[in-house]
Amino acid sequence: MKRITMIWSLAAALALGCLLSFSSIGLGVADRWVEKANLPTARWYLSTSTVNGKIYAIGGENNEGILYTVEEYDPATDRWTEKSDMPTARCRFSTSVVDGKIYAIGGTADGRVLSAVEEYDPTTDRWTGKSDMPTPRGWFSTSVVNGRIYAIGGVPGFGSPPPVPAVEEYDPTTDKWVKRHDMLTARGWFSSSSVNGKVYVIGGGAEGEIFSTTEEYEPASDKWTKKARMKTPRWGLSTSVLNRKVYAIGGVTGAIWEAHSTVEEYDPAKNRWAERARMPTARGWLSASTVNGKIYAIGGTASFNQGVGGDVPLSTVEEYDTGSVPRSVEAEGKLATTWGELKVGY
Repeated sequence: MKRITMIWSLAAALALGCLLSFSSIGLGVADRWVEKANLPTARWYLSTSTVNGKIYAIGGENNEGILYTVEEYDPATDRWTEKSDMPTARCRFSTSVVDGKIYAIGGTADGRVLSAVEEYDPTTDRWTGKSDMPTPRGWFSTSVVNGRIYAIGGVPGFGSPPPVPAVEEYDPTTDKWVKRHDMLTARGWFSSSSVNGKVYVIGGGAEGEIFSTTEEYEPASDKWTKKARMKTPRWGLSTSVLNRKVYAIGGVTGAIWEAHSTVEEYDPAKNRWAERARMPTARGWLSASTVNGKIYAIGGTASFNQGVGGDVPLSTVEEYDTGSVPRSVEAEGKLATTWGELKVGY
């Protein structure tokens, strides 16, 4: 009897030890940020997307002008590699991924808003022109649902025109655009992400007002629904998805454009927002993408032309570990992340 009791005690102890070890692995690094290798070309108003475990930082702007630049980041080695330039230099645009290819859409360059769409294939390192977006615009966002790209909102020109509520759907297989139902609140400078077949539009602003609002778009029904507000109103933020939750990162608020390090997590299943660990470097007009259960916040700026010599582009890259194990690493990596998760710029 003693021997049986000892065996059961030993088994219980081993089981408890394994459980504690697993817990320490899964939860010990929750809500933690780590600095990574700098982006080679410092910039803001860029867009990033993930394909096959690598992040592509595309376009943007710095003190040298509007950029064609494409740089590939491999989180496994913490290294950056230069890739083929985008044909159209642009900033304040959006990128999304469908079937392993990145689509760069719209944006601004040299005082013009753009409708140009260009497809990048990372396997061949080549760019191909596609059908123009019907509504030229910048400061907008795109997200993907069921292989279709949804271009949402934005600003149709310079000189302070009001943002538009327009939603246009792009099908890469046919290279055609279709108009869909307008967004409830016209806005620019926001970010969007997709979860479970729905798109979530977060933050942004219009005509001097900065939003905390969240709106959900369901392409299957072509309907919009208001959802819970984000706690911190801001524009120039970026969003990314991990484990079916949306992370709203950084951004700008206030009349003097205060840069934020704020991170908030939105759970669509519960329609709730929660504050998470702050990003080490406060900034806006950045871009974020997800790879293998980690979120990478890339570039942006923390200085906003307040009579002190202009914006200062950042090369900062910071990795966020939420502590949760990804449900599907491959699926998460292919979610569109533009200002987009874009990631819009002003």
